[in-house]
Amino acid sequence: METRYRSQPADTNNAGVMHGGHILYHLDSTAGMTAMRHAGCNVVTAAIEHMDFLAPVHPGEYLVIKTSLNLVGRSSMEVGARLEAENPCTGEARHVARAYLTFVALGADGKPVPVPALVPETDEDRRRMDAARARKERNKK
Repeated sequence: METRYRSQPADTNNAGVMHGGHILYHLDSTAGMTAMRHAGCNVVTAAIEHMDFLAPVHPGEYLVIKTSLNLVGRSSMEVGARLEAENPCTGEARHVARAYLTFVALGADGKPVPVPALVPETDEDRRRMDAARARKERNKK
């Protein structure tokens, strides 16, 4: 999934760049839609596994969030995200952040429910799945 949000002056912090909290809000919303699409039901954020802010997003730039489903457990899903800042006039984009989030699918009773298995279709899908498994194992330790 890919979404775009235009950074507004009201989104800025004291340094004059997009506030990290605004970035996290849009990231969580987009990643949640990716998880919900796969699960076919409501999901909740269980963890923001990792978040690296690499460069600022300036007012007027587009915050571009690209997400992918990396790993599926019984009721949980890892969604990876690449965030870019794009100049709306030139289309030039810069990699500004990356993150991994875990979501849990919920039934109507608010309890976790099983989700469909994830079947990797490309070498890139398999690479993301292997990396997600490795992160999961590291986190268990």
